[in-house]
Amino acid sequence: MSIKEDVNYVKNELSNEEKFLENFVKGERFFKKYKTLIFAFIVIIIVGSIGIIIKKNIDNANKFEANVALNNYFNNGDKNALEILKNNNQKLYEIALFLDAKKENKSAQIDIPMLKELLEFQLATHSNNIEKLDNLSLQNDFLIKEFAIFNKALILVNEGKYEEAKTSLNKIPQTSKAYELANLLNHYLLTK
Repeated sequence: MSIKEDVNYVKNELSNEEKFLENFVKGERFFKKYKTLIFAFIVIIIVGSIGIIIKKNIDNANKFEANVALNNYFNNGDKNALEILKNNNQKLYEIALFLDAKKENKSAQIDIPMLKELLEFQLATHSNNIEKLDNLSLQNDFLIKEFAIFNKALILVNEGKYEEAKTSLNKIPQTSKAYELANLLNHYLLTK
């Protein structure tokens, strides 16, 4: 019986080796058939990874340079730093313009909607421009709409137009943060 077992063992080993060689030949055929695609895929992955790493490094360097330029502009008043900001980071440049215009109470060309509206609000309150405050308060998406209405009412009170101020204060909803201020001003206006 042992010879029969040995023969079966040899058959199994040969069939396993045949399967291994057959799979190896199939794999080699597949590789030969798609060799260029496989190499192209590997090259694309390597080049893409290198490109992503380089882009991240350039972006980080630009951020750092823009932050240094912003600090130089505010600390030293360096106009070259403002130009560097304009080239490297447009949003930081516009923030610098906003802060500069806010400090000097002047207008600036800003494309960031919220900053533009805040600057318009500040200029309108600083110059007591009721029409501008009214226009800002009529915009549905204005960030501090109720505060614009409240400031308009304050200006009207200072001008002695109490009834118009009361009408303006009634436009502030009860859910607004400015409602408490409007309430205080309404209490003051009861005597007028």
